[in-house]
Amino acid sequence: MLISAAVSAADAVTGPKAESFKEQGNAYYAKKDYNEAYNYYTKAIDACPNNASYYGNRAATLMMLGKFREALGDAQQSVRLDDTFVRGHVREGKCHLSLGNAMAASRCFQRVLELDRTNPQAQQELKNASAVLEYERIAEIDFEKRDFRKVVFCMDRALEFAPACHRFKILKAECLALLGRYPEAQSVASDILRMDSTNADALYVRGLCLYYEDCIEKAVQFFIQALRMAPDHEKACLACRNAKALKAKKEDGNKAFKEGNYKLAYELYTEALGIDPNNIKTNAKLYCNRGTVNSKLRKLEDAIDDCTKAIKLDDTYIKAYLRRAQCYMDTEQYEDAVRDYEKVYQTEKTKEHKQFLKNAQVELKKSKRKDYYKILGVNKNASEDEIKKAYRKRALMHHPDRHSGASAEIQKEEEKKFKEVGEAFTILSDPKKKARYDSGQDLEEDGMNMADFDANNIFKAFFGGPGGFM
Repeated sequence: MLISAAVSAADAVTGPKAESFKEQGNAYYAKKDYNEAYNYYTKAIDACPNNASYYGNRAATLMMLGKFREALGDAQQSVRLDDTFVRGHVREGKCHLSLGNAMAASRCFQRVLELDRTNPQAQQELKNASAVLEYERIAEIDFEKRDFRKVVFCMDRALEFAPACHRFKILKAECLALLGRYPEAQSVASDILRMDSTNADALYVRGLCLYYEDCIEKAVQFFIQALRMAPDHEKACLACRNAKALKAKKEDGNKAFKEGNYKLAYELYTEALGIDPNNIKTNAKLYCNRGTVNSKLRKLEDAIDDCTKAIKLDDTYIKAYLRRAQCYMDTEQYEDAVRDYEKVYQTEKTKEHKQFLKNAQVELKKSKRKDYYKILGVNKNASEDEIKKAYRKRALMHHPDRHSGASAEIQKEEEKKFKEVGEAFTILSDPKKKARYDSGQDLEEDGMNMADFDANNIFKAFFGGPGGFM
C-alpha cells in the first residue's frame, strides 16, 4: 500500500511537468524547429517514460529530421505501451517503409485498419508499400537479365517511398556503375559512406567504379576494405579476384610486348579479355594493345578488327582511332583513314594530328588518280633505267599495230593501255613532274592535259622512226 501511494504521488508530481514539456515540444514542432521539439519530447519521456504519445511525438520529430531508424525505435515503443495507439502504428509503418522494409510496413498499416477500417492514410500507405514490393520484384528479375537501366528506374521509383533505404541506393549505384555512369554511382555510394563509413556494400560500389575506370590498384584497396567489414561479401570477393587477375595478365602482356615476344603478348591479352566482359575501359585498352601486337605481326586486318572492338567499347579512345587509322593507311584504305583522323583532330586539335589528317587526305587524293607506277609495273622507288625498261616492255606489248588482227573490242582496250603507258612514262621520266605526282599535286598545274595526250609521239621519240610497230 505504501509503495502504491508513493507511486501515485510521483505520477501526480511528474505528470503535469511532463505535459508541460510535451506542450513546449508541440510548439517547437509547429515552428518546424525539430531539434528543440526533440529535446522537449525527450524531457517529457524522462519525466513520464510510460506515456505512448510522448514516444509517438518524438518519433514524428525524428522522422522530420530524417532519422528514420531512431524514429522506428520510438514508434515501436509507443505501440508496445499502447497497442491501440493508431498514430504509433502509422509512424512505425512509415519508418519501415522509408527504410525499405515494405513487408513490415504492410503489417503495421493492416493493424491500423483493424483499429480503424476507414483510415485513409493507412489505406494509401498500404498501396505505397505494395508498389515498393512490386518494384523490388521487377528489379530483381531485370538485374538477372542485365537490364540495368530498368533496375535504376525501379529503384528511383521505390526510393520515392523509401528515401532512407541503403539497400535500394546500393543496387541503384551498382547498376549505374555497370552502365558506365561512374560519377553518379560514386555520388550515391559516397553519400552512404558519409553516414556509415563501414558500409561494405558502399565500399564495394566505390571499388567497382574505380575498377571499371581502369584504376585497378585503388579498386582492390576498396574491395579489401569491404571484405574486412563483411568477409562473406560475395560480390566484393569476386571483383577483387577479377581485378587482381586482370592487372596481372595485362602487365604480363605489356612485358612480353616490350621484350618483342608478340606471340606471347597476343595470348596474354586474349586471356585477359576473357576475365571480365563487363570491364569496358580496361577491355578497350586490351583490344587496342592486341591490335598493336597484330600490326607488329603484319596481321593488319586483325589489327583493324581489334581497334574497332576497342572503339565500340569506348568511342572516346583516341589511341584506338590512331592505331586503326595507321592500319588503314598501311592497307591503302585511305577513305577510312581520313575518317578516323578527322575524328581524332576534332577531339584533339594538335599539330601532330593535323599532319596525320593532311597526309591521309593526300594519299586519298593520290589513290583516286591513275597509278602510273602500277601501269608500268614498277615500284615507287624505281630508278630512271628501270622506268625506261618498263616503258619499252609495256609500250611494245600494248602497241595498236601488234593487235591489228584482234577484235574491235580488244583493239580498243589495247589502245587505251598503250596511251596510259605513254602517260605514265611522260610523268615518271620527268623529275619535276614525278615529284609533283608523288606529292599528290595536280599535274594540270604544270600544263599537262592528258586528254590531248598523243602516245605515238612518245613512242616515236623513245624508239625513233615513224612510230609504227616493228
